Amino acid sequence: TVKDPNSWKAAYWVGKCHYRLNNYGYALKYSNQAMTLGQDKVTEEIYFLLGNAHHRIGNIDTALINYELALSKMSPSRAKVLRVENHIAECKFAKTELAKEAPIERTRLEGNVNSGYNDYGVVILDETTIYFTSRRSGNEGGGMNPDDQQYFSDTYRASYNKELKKWENISNDLGKINSDGFDAINYISPDGTYGIITLNNTATDVKKTTRGSDLCELKMNNKGTWNTPRAIKNKSINTSYFEGSATVTADGNTMYFATDRRGEKSSQDIYMVEKVGKKWGDAKPLPMNVNTTGYETTPFITPDGKYLFFSSDGHIGLGGRDIYVTENLGDSWSDHINLGAGINTVTDDTHFVYSSEFKKAF
Repeated sequence: TVKDPNSWKAAYWVGKCHYRLNNYGYALKYSNQAMTLGQDKVTEEIYFLLGNAHHRIGNIDTALINYELALSKMSPSRAKVLRVENHIAECKFAKTELAKEAPIERTRLEGNVNSGYNDYGVVILDETTIYFTSRRSGNEGGGMNPDDQQYFSDTYRASYNKELKKWENISNDLGKINSDGFDAINYISPDGTYGIITLNNTATDVKKTTRGSDLCELKMNNKGTWNTPRAIKNKSINTSYFEGSATVTADGNTMYFATDRRGEKSSQDIYMVEKVGKKWGDAKPLPMNVNTTGYETTPFITPDGKYLFFSSDGHIGLGGRDIYVTENLGDSWSDHINLGAGINTVTDDTHFVYSSEFKKAF
């Protein structure tokens, strides 16, 4: 756009880049600029980008108009690849949901648990202690991921000050739980002595790297700090693909996790594995009324194993990845239910966890 300010193609691709970076306002700005510069020469995919940008900002009616224009101008095969009809259905669903009175109010956590970086993946230990994952500065080793130029993630712990009503004592000094690579806490047992973490150090200089993102087990030592994570030695759990976001029932016998090992057929799926004696058995994907050909991630199973919460962009939601719940019926899973506005938004909503004991969700 600097070399040729009259090029609609430059403006279009800058808009696409901003959209991929979640800069939706800039994506809309450059998409509109491309439309003005290109007029009848512009690619039909500009309407899809305009639909995306308006959708994420919450301009549902305008997004719907642009998606329908994209559908009318694109080839059927291209529209299918981009799932344009799904986006149209999402806009219609969003209009219905957002018109309802939201029964739940979201409140940002007070204190330094939130930063200017990505903070996510809360694990509830008790009413005043949580663990979470952050890509803030000050991580172990100080390294950055060369792919996105953001800091590697670390696991942090925070405590709640009831008098000040805020989260404080934020620390990643947790023994050997954090490495020079990506570390993301997934699960901690009710007694606080056992956990599961996702570890990926393939982009670091360490001699022994993980095969991809692997699920590792943690144990607390007698000093009250975590020992070095150990990869779960089970070929049906850890592969050369991504495995992460583990969640376990209270009895420790059933685990659910996300993996993209079937990426050629579905972007990412949720798998379940049960213990056979003291070892994990064979992991298998959940049925296709839970999984889709889209992206399922961040599962959370209630302690009794009855309800599974998960995020997906494969089911019709408000936009992006929405949070759904399905009930374990023993030999099958109930149809998924969208948690609706108040929890879900027109952008990505993930990492839902709930404590019935403390009546809090994160």
